Amino acid sequence: MTLIIVLAIVILAVLAISYAAYRIPFYHPDHKESPYDLPPEEQYDPYRETMTALIKELDAQPFEPAEIAAYDGARLYGRGFHVSDGAPLMIGFHGFKSTGLRDMCGLGKLARQLGMDMLIVDQRSHGKSDGKTISFGVRERFDCLSWARYAAERWPGRPIILAGVSMGAATVLMASDLDLPAEVKGIVADCPYSDPSAIIKKVGRDSMGPASILLYPFILLGARLYGGFSLTAASPVKAVRQARVPILLIHGEDDRFVPCDMSREIFDACTGKKTRVTIPGAPHAIAYIVDPDKYGRAVRGFLASLDMTDRQGA
Repeated sequence: MTLIIVLAIVILAVLAISYAAYRIPFYHPDHKESPYDLPPEEQYDPYRETMTALIKELDAQPFEPAEIAAYDGARLYGRGFHVSDGAPLMIGFHGFKSTGLRDMCGLGKLARQLGMDMLIVDQRSHGKSDGKTISFGVRERFDCLSWARYAAERWPGRPIILAGVSMGAATVLMASDLDLPAEVKGIVADCPYSDPSAIIKKVGRDSMGPASILLYPFILLGARLYGGFSLTAASPVKAVRQARVPILLIHGEDDRFVPCDMSREIFDACTGKKTRVTIPGAPHAIAYIVDPDKYGRAVRGFLASLDMTDRQGA
């Protein structure tokens, strides 16, 4: 009887710790982020005015709401920004507990300059999209596929570029080995992490030190029990080994959240057409803001290298 009680206490303790470990990185029911909530770290101070101006500029653009049902029935929301009929379309995915208006403000401006339409989506468990669990791209990669299919069905033959920042970059990279529509011509991934587990371990070490390794098994268990997903089911590094489209990787060299070496790891693993550009001095997720000229040249050069032929008109 005593052994049963001890086992029950141990099981309850494991479940409780796993639930707490699930809530820290994955549970996100409120969706209350504002695009104007900027990172508090000092390294962003020189860029706050420019960041705010770019966000306001994008926020002021007229848009058409878009809604789709994801693979699992979740309702997903996006904003469509129109430039010209028949233009290539960029579909943008934001990062962890962020917003599309904030993370895509630089790429949004660049897309307008390039004459591209843009669809900026709210990732699941963010903004107006359904969900309470963030899966670091494991589930979101299938949302990316759903958005790409939606765009290809609505505008057949129109060239599509998938783009993302931070977790959004990891999301589009994790979709690179899926059965994407032929309209998807390439991927632009800005400061992606190499693996969901790797970034969680890195952030844990930053916040808790070496002791964080003791919490990691509970994070894995919490994701499975309470989030319903396996954190190790997918990663950018795994996906790009069988990528179906060319990939442009961009990373700030002073990224203290997602180390720049993570995009190098992805680049080295990618077996397809690939390009990697780093921006000296750029913190996490604002490489465009730090050096818009170099960033713009990288994207323009990448797009010029792609076969953007409209298959309907070919």
